[in-house]
Amino acid sequence: MCICINCHYVDRCNTYHAVEQQHEQPHLTEMPDFEPIEPSINVNIRSQGDVIEMEWDVVGCNSFKEEMGKWARLRPGELVPT
Repeated sequence: MCICINCHYVDRCNTYHAVEQQHEQPHLTEMPDFEPIEPSINVNIRSQGDVIEMEWDVVGCNSFKEEMGKWARLRPGELVPT
């Protein structure tokens, strides 16, 4: 699971913006202004026949500042990404 959903900077972060892009999800912001320090991203690749799926998850970041439920507060009523 992406740690970004509980990060204070999720709505301003360039890395999370890129993760949203890879998952073809709407952006929390169109103009992120926060550059995180040393984010670590796991990319899981699955293939079924001719279809290749990639799932990106930020699993570490030196800028991570915990704010439980931050993403959910920004998108009330939506399913939290897993």
